[in-house]
Amino acid sequence: MDELDSAIVRELQRDARQTNRALAHTLGVAPSTCLERVRLLHQRGVIRGYHADINPAALNRRVEAFVSVGLRPPSRRAIEGFKSAMFALPEVLAVYVVSGEQDFLVHVSVPDLDSLHGFLIDRLTERREVASFRSQVIYDSARKHVSDPLG
Repeated sequence: MDELDSAIVRELQRDARQTNRALAHTLGVAPSTCLERVRLLHQRGVIRGYHADINPAALNRRVEAFVSVGLRPPSRRAIEGFKSAMFALPEVLAVYVVSGEQDFLVHVSVPDLDSLHGFLIDRLTERREVASFRSQVIYDSARKHVSDPLG
């Protein structure tokens, strides 16, 4: 990525809804140049998509938690199967395969603590490959939505 690509990415992270014309004007390039560079960033997989940032509470998802999960056996097939199964559940926001004592970190979002308990008991422990789990309720969070290249 060169300086123009980095500037395009930075601006689109700041406001992905801006028009190509506005983006080109901000960057001081021709709209056709800007459009082609954005197309190439998509093609190369740098820009993976666009989304709306929605308040989870507005969707009746007032409780969020991280659930650490250990599998048995920790085989590739078990890992891929569990990852797919978790990601298909409506309560699950993200699934991470991690190193360390546990194999997964699952980010869940539910209406209340009873729903979290139900998810853990009814959804998680029903999976034969789950050997152990530990949940951590998220009280508050902050997240960066703009990422600058490092190094």
